[in-house]
Amino acid sequence: MIIERPSSARGRVQAGWLDSRHTFSFGGYYDPAWMGFGCLRVINEDRVDPGAGFAPHRHANMEILSYVLSGALAHRDSSGGGGVIGPRTLQWMSAGHGVEHSEYNASQTEPVHFLQIWVQSDRLNAQPAYAHSDASVEHDGEFVLRASRDGARGGLPIRQDLLLYSLTLGAGVSARRTLDGGRWYWLQVAQGRIEVDGRVLEAGDALGFREESGERVLTGLGDAAADVLWFDLPAG
Repeated sequence: MIIERPSSARGRVQAGWLDSRHTFSFGGYYDPAWMGFGCLRVINEDRVDPGAGFAPHRHANMEILSYVLSGALAHRDSSGGGGVIGPRTLQWMSAGHGVEHSEYNASQTEPVHFLQIWVQSDRLNAQPAYAHSDASVEHDGEFVLRASRDGARGGLPIRQDLLLYSLTLGAGVSARRTLDGGRWYWLQVAQGRIEVDGRVLEAGDALGFREESGERVLTGLGDAAADVLWFDLPAG
């Protein structure tokens, strides 16, 4: 089964300093048909005004990823994690048994645009943890592993049976991925425009694959390079 999630169908929350589009139910946006995709629970596309952000608040037993598209994001948490991350940097915070953190736009003059992603942890009440990785080694048309379970296969050591890849696709550049029918997959177009087996996807659009197998071909369209996230997930 292939599940389509157009950008225009997402929930939207505006709070003055924040403009947020929600792929799945979150906060004030609730749709029982969109409660997540397996262990993938949240994908919020956030735009935050200069100097503004999310004041300190708590989480527990959730893997929280931030992927910056433009601008700079400042993070601080009670486990000692913190720093400022820029475009195409992936930040990971495992909330574990409980952590307080804040996320602010690091600039006083420019907005920050990023994806906030939540993944349900595969264990309860672990020690909180933090790390981030940049994308300086990416090449056009190459899937780059950004996170894997406990870092065993490379990337950040997320606490879930998940492989997260990032991919850039210039115009006419293609990449291929072979699906295993026993896994689920989620493709999120962060920026740009691509074609997937005849479907044209714009920024914010997504596809989910359940019990699908065989090869999929992703091709970049338009003048600007596309930025894609590919989630390889356990079924259910």
